[in-house]
Parts: sequence; C-alpha cells; structure tokens
Amino acid sequence: MYKTVFNKRESFKFKHFSRKGYALFACLGREVLVGTLSVATLTYAKADGVSVRTDIAGARVVDSVRTVMLDGVDVTASRAPLAGGRVPRIVTVLGRDEIAAAPAQSVNDLLKYAVGVDVRQRGPIGAQTDISIRGGTSEHIAVLLDGVNICDPQTGHNAFDLPVSVDDIERIEVVEGPAGRVFGTSSLLGAVNIVTRKADGNGGSVRAAGGSFGYAGAGAHFSLKSDRWGNRVSGGYTRSDGYSRSKAGHLNADYEGWRAFYKGGYADEGLNVGWHAGVSVKGWGSNTFYSTLSDEQYERTSKYYTAVQAETTVGKFHLRPSVYWNRFLDRFEFYRGAPDRSPFNYHRTDVMGLNLGGWLDWVLGRTAFGAETRNEDIISTTLGEPLATPKPVHGTDRSYTVGLNRTNLSLYLEHNVVWRGLTVSAGFTAVRNTQSEMPFKIYPGIDASYAFTGVFKVYASLNTSLRMPSFTELYYSVDGHKADKHLKPEEMTALEAGVRYAPCGVVATLSVYRHWGRNMIDWIMDTSLGTDAVWTSVNHAKINSTGVEANAKLDLLSLVPGQNVLRTFGVAYSYIDQNQRREEGVQSLYALEYLRHKVVARLGVSPVPCLNLDVSYRYQHRVGSYTDTAGVNRAYSPYSLVDARLSWDKPRYSVYVEANNIFSADYVDYGNVPQPGLWVMAGASWSFSL
Repeated sequence: MYKTVFNKRESFKFKHFSRKGYALFACLGREVLVGTLSVATLTYAKADGVSVRTDIAGARVVDSVRTVMLDGVDVTASRAPLAGGRVPRIVTVLGRDEIAAAPAQSVNDLLKYAVGVDVRQRGPIGAQTDISIRGGTSEHIAVLLDGVNICDPQTGHNAFDLPVSVDDIERIEVVEGPAGRVFGTSSLLGAVNIVTRKADGNGGSVRAAGGSFGYAGAGAHFSLKSDRWGNRVSGGYTRSDGYSRSKAGHLNADYEGWRAFYKGGYADEGLNVGWHAGVSVKGWGSNTFYSTLSDEQYERTSKYYTAVQAETTVGKFHLRPSVYWNRFLDRFEFYRGAPDRSPFNYHRTDVMGLNLGGWLDWVLGRTAFGAETRNEDIISTTLGEPLATPKPVHGTDRSYTVGLNRTNLSLYLEHNVVWRGLTVSAGFTAVRNTQSEMPFKIYPGIDASYAFTGVFKVYASLNTSLRMPSFTELYYSVDGHKADKHLKPEEMTALEAGVRYAPCGVVATLSVYRHWGRNMIDWIMDTSLGTDAVWTSVNHAKINSTGVEANAKLDLLSLVPGQNVLRTFGVAYSYIDQNQRREEGVQSLYALEYLRHKVVARLGVSPVPCLNLDVSYRYQHRVGSYTDTAGVNRAYSPYSLVDARLSWDKPRYSVYVEANNIFSADYVDYGNVPQPGLWVMAGASWSFSL
C-alpha cells in the first residue's frame, strides 16, 4: 500500500561522500536532507522515494522526496536528485489511496479529477478517450509506463490502451507544460506517467464487478518476493453492451477487452534492474467517433509492451540504461462488419527505443545527461508511402501496401544548483528526426524555486518542446479526410510562475502560465463547401494560450481534531484563454476546442469505521462548436457531473458501489457522441497471502 509522507524533515548522515571534494553537498556539513527535482520525477520515480502533497480532489502533488539514509538506500528517483526537498516545478500525482477511493474503472476516468487535464470521452470504461493538458490535444502529451515512453506514433486516440487496470497502479503522475528537455519529442504540453505496483509480498487478490448497460469485469493478481527478486503478474477482462444503438438498432457503443501484465525486478547493493511485459486487446463500437457519415463504426486494437531498465546505485557516477519495444495493431471499420461498403483500415506499428542516461556529482553541483534513439515504423493499408513489397495482414486476404519509417535521436543535458533557499535546474534537449530531414535543433528549459519559509514558496519556469506529426495526420486521406504529408513539427514555448502556501492541514497553490504555440496541427473543415467539405490536416500558424490554475486542499482530520468522520475536502479551478485566428465557416476538430473553465471538488467522509464515502463534482465549459447530424452548427454547452463511491474496506476484502453522472446530465465531450446518463457499478475484491 502506498504510504504518503507529508513534510517529513528528519536528518540523516551523508556517509559516503561528505568529505570528498566532488561531494555535491560538501559545503553543507555531514548532515543533509535529500530531495528530488520534480520535473524529472516521471522518468525514474519510485513509490518508496517520493513524498507528495495532496492536490484537488485527492490528486497529490509532488513536494519533496522522503528523507532517507543514503547508505544502502536508492534515492535516485529522478535524473538529478537535489538536496533539501527543493522543488522548482510541480507534478500532480494521483496516489494509491486516491485511486482506490475514486469512482473510476480506468486510467482515463482517474485523470478527470486532475484540474489541468481535459478528458474527452467517446466510449465507456476507457474504451476510447482523448486526454490532453492545458488546452492541447491528445497528440500533445507523452505517455509513459513505468518511465518508458509508450506513445503511439500512429495516433494519440489510442494512447491509453494500457495493459494494466486501476488495481495495478501505484500512482499516476502528471507534468503540465512543455517538458522537452526531460522527455524529448511528444511532451509538447506535458506528460503522464503510470507507475505500476511492485511485488509486495507472497500472495495475491481477485476481484469481480457488474453494473449498468451489461457491464461485467473480473481480474486477479499474484506476486512473489524475496530479498533481491520480485515478480508480479496480473490480468483482467471487462465488457459492456454500451449505452446507445445505431439508427438501424444495432449496438454501437459496446466494449470488450482483456489485458495481462508482468513486472519483475532485481536489486542488490550496487544495481537495480526492472523489466515488464504486457498486452492489451480490446474492441469497441465507435458510434460516430470520427465522422457523422456512419453511426456504426468499430475499432479493435492489440498492443504489446516490453522494456528492461537498469541503474547503478553506488559511486559518484550513476548510469541508467533502458531498452524497449512496443507493437501496436489497429483495425478500423468505418461500417461495422461491412468491408464491401468501405474497406477496413489495418495498421501495424513497431517502436523500438534505446536510452542511456546518468548523473554525476562534481564541485559545481549535479549534472544529468543522456541520449535516446527511437525508431518508429508503420506498415498500413492507408498510412504511408508505397512499399516495395506488400506484406500480408495476418488472418486476412489483405496486404499492407504502404508504410513509413523514421528515427528520432535525442540528446539531453541538465545541471542543478542548490544555494540556500534557491533551487535552479537548467538544461536542453537536442533533437533530430529523419522523416523531416531536420538537423539537430535545441530546445532549452529552466526551472527555479525559492523557499522563503517552510510553508511558503515561489517558483518560475521557462520551457520549450516539440512534437512530430502522427502518421494519421500525415497520411489519412479516406472517408471524408484529406491529410497533408508535408506537415511541419509543432513547437511550444511556455512561461509559468506560481506560489505555494502549505501551513499545517492546508495546501494551496496558484499558477499562471503563457504558452506560445507554432505550427500547431489540427483537422479543420470549411463548412461553406457544403457536401464537398472534408476534414483536412493543417498547420495553424500560431496558437497562444493564457491560463490560471488554483488549488486548495484541507486535511479535515488535522484541522478538526477529535473527529474521524470528515477526512478531506478540496476544490480547484482552471481557466484557459486561447488567442487564435478563426476564419468564418471553418470548424475545428481538436486544436481550437478546449476547456475554458473547469472546476473540480471532492469530499471524503467516513460515517463509521471501515465505511468510506467519496463524492466528486466537476463543472466543464468548453470553447468550440460542432455540426450535428441535421447539419446545424451548435456550440458546446457547459455541464456539471456528480460521481460517488461508497465502500466497506477491511484488510482482506472490500465491497463497493459507485455511480457516475448521478443526476443523469445530458452532455457531450465530442459533438454527436452523447455520453451515458446514470451508470451504477458494484463489486468486491479479496486478497490472500501465502
């Protein structure tokens, strides 16, 4: 179980290097506190090394790394660990306790409660969801699994087809704003890292659930752990009839999927090694997800993930290599089960990556550096250039006839300095991609914070990043779409400043940011063309954004002592305004639609011991419009949603009932894809030891 450590300030002796000339903290004497730079926490974060504070609606925000003894304990939870819990940038974290209490059945649902994240849901139970940050699109974020980049270069729509369930997740970390020097390409407006649970003993658990619209799910996990070795394996299955039917009366929002995941690890006095392998297979009725020309679209994906990571843990020089391979298979049916009306689209994408990084202590501080090469290869029936030799599509009489291969090379360098209350982290990434034949281009960034007291801190950052166009944006020219294979990479520059105030029992933050986007990519339609109008991929010249985020969280157990009923209360607000050129009659599919206002609130209470009730509220007001099936242009309407989860929790078992959209509000996240009303689910889990 994940245990939160709040503002812990114990001191430990820095035994190994305190008397050496190269010691980073030699000037501080023999007793120091060790923290990590939160901007890099995503890459190598570990549950036993991160201390967090709680953000709105139970979302926790990284504040400092738990104080630990360096002798024999791994504290390299980021690219460059820093002294004193200095944090120049905030990372929002949904911890294990919040995940267990949330009325959510998927990662997609969990992210709804992070105020800076826009979750545009098309299907239930995370069937198909576009997730974006700070007014961007689903293409603008880097998605990581245990620190490994699993972004799908074909399309961002299926980026969260994960091999893990919510029960497998230790925490979810969200970095908002460009993070190019840490993650290279893909992290145009941020990153999401899903950190999975390690083997926590010898035993396992089983679970089962059922609910509205024919929902059913089951899963299990099993783990074995010794002094140096740990192994954990899990699997699960979910399905639903969906909540809508096509005009012909057929199911068109149904869902079925299964997943399996294995995670292993080895650790000794000088080396940590971790590895994982996973698979996710699912199919879902796609309604009118991508076009109103068909209300019986269907999609099926199969995704395979493998990775090995290692880290040396002694000496002044630490090395962190990793290698990974991911394969993504996609079949899209514009007319479900009717290839004669529109041939099915088949895609197979292979991504291979090799990363070599590390950090070094020397007289002027701590320097992190690394390089990554990432090869992205697709063969397809619709995306890419003609293949010299067509390749058969397994299980069909079709062949992959087109494809594309590109390689991205990233080099990064980051230096960190701590002086009194000031922390500064600065660096850059240099990127080159073979597809666009671009030379190495440098994207710098700097984060800084200053702690005036133990409860008040200010921070500021200036960061840049880029993103290469997806294969779909470059080549999808069927079923009412026309792509441009000459699209330029998107680029982003962001300036951010904020304050944090955290006296006992209260945590409050305020952030203000300004983004300058260049060559932003979107699909647009010129509605003045009438029936001849098609969705076209284009580079917008510029899209600039200004935003404000405010969070306040109350720990009611400490603020109101002597009672155990009221646990937590939080509220958060996000505001975004984009300055973009809009042409009369031009409709945007993604980039010009964003959440201008978002409010999230959550209350946690325990009426009696073991009985926990968590109630969440969300208000969203989206900018943009869509053309309905009758040809009428409609603006998005604001809406409010209330979700709740009631659970009876014991050490060995848990029984729960949860409800989403309790008041059956009518709303859409995407035009012409109405969302379900009240959805009720109930389930139970039981754990055992060996």
